[in-house]
Amino acid sequence: MSSHAGHGHHDAHTPAHSHGHTHGSGAAGAGTEFDWDVMGPMLEQEAELNSGPYEEAARWIAALPTAPKVRRVLDIGSGPGVVTCLLAQVFPEAEVIAVDPTPALLERTEARARRLGLSDRVRTLEAELPKNADRLGEADLIWAGNSLHHMGDQRAALAGFAGLLRPGGTVALLEGGLPTRRLPRDLGIGRPGLESRLDAAFAARFDRMRAELPDARRETEDWSALIAAVGLTPQGTRSFLLDLPAPLSAPAREHVLAKLTREHEVLGELLDADDRAVLERLLDPEDPAGVHHRSDVYLLTARTVHLGRRD
Repeated sequence: MSSHAGHGHHDAHTPAHSHGHTHGSGAAGAGTEFDWDVMGPMLEQEAELNSGPYEEAARWIAALPTAPKVRRVLDIGSGPGVVTCLLAQVFPEAEVIAVDPTPALLERTEARARRLGLSDRVRTLEAELPKNADRLGEADLIWAGNSLHHMGDQRAALAGFAGLLRPGGTVALLEGGLPTRRLPRDLGIGRPGLESRLDAAFAARFDRMRAELPDARRETEDWSALIAAVGLTPQGTRSFLLDLPAPLSAPAREHVLAKLTREHEVLGELLDADDRAVLERLLDPEDPAGVHHRSDVYLLTARTVHLGRRD
């Protein structure tokens, strides 16, 4: 299960490993399917662009009247460690454990912690969840960023997290939110509404990913109700906005190009020929209608956080 940071919605845009998924689509441990020298920087860039909303969410948790004394944090599906290090900064007295099944991403986490002077408090743990849940240890805060939906039995996995919490501890479940928007509805090429059709393709791919997970069980995505069902007290739900208007900075534009390239690769069979052709034009550095040259490319999404507390 690897929540390769930067997800929002059902980030089928990235690979799926058991972020379980990708940030991808399968069970943790499938990391060999991906070129992590390519995927690692993309996931890192995505998480860095989203660091504002992630930090807002972490500071919201820290400021709650019911907030526990945070001494140990588990970042479930930590990916390249951007959020891991952010959590270490927001909770300066805490040891933060990056939990991910992909060694290449854990190496990125360790390198990032060294650069930021956090190596004394940031640790890494290579683990596939839920299989290796018994290796996680207790925590005051469990941050599960778009990772629960990569586990077949989400209720059982969440109950497992609840069992790791110390009294007063909190689970922060990042699930849901809104699909990312980057392009005008009418691009001036192809049929209007390309991103809505990409959403539909992602939804189909996500359903397939869920169905193929070990012990897959359908669960109504009422996350607060699920939190209560595993014996935790819901502590609130909030959404955090990423709003980067046009014209985009160079790093944000590079991120949009990287994600559209990935979508062209993984959604081909789910798109019609016209939409595939439009994606190819958008990715062509020589095409004046492409993302390299457009002044109307932006980045807008919302990430939703659901909190549960152990009394």
